[in-house]
Amino acid sequence: MPIGKRELGRIERRVVSTLTDACETAKFEIQGFTWLTHTADSNAFAETLTVTWVFETLADKKLAQANSKARVFELTTIALHEAKLDVKASDRTIRFDSEEECQRSHGGDWQKRIVQSLVAKGC
Repeated sequence: MPIGKRELGRIERRVVSTLTDACETAKFEIQGFTWLTHTADSNAFAETLTVTWVFETLADKKLAQANSKARVFELTTIALHEAKLDVKASDRTIRFDSEEECQRSHGGDWQKRIVQSLVAKGC
């Protein structure tokens, strides 16, 4: 049974709040990290949730994937748990991206880039 608009709004507010906390923590801990965002289909929120972690440069992104991936997964897991979502952080739910790559391939248009990545993912 799909969840109602009111409950979806509550979930969304909890996710935004807890991911904001994760974001602020990561800014101090992970080199080159700048911000994060999330997307989900409202008809299947938990099943389609994707959290995108954005780094300043491609080099920063690669460094984070090599050295800080476990911490990114941990921060995401904590945030989703605190938001009362039963979603496991995984390569399916977490994306690494960079401002540099978005600028180069989408002229800095993050909305277009995220939509395109969701289409490529099959969502």
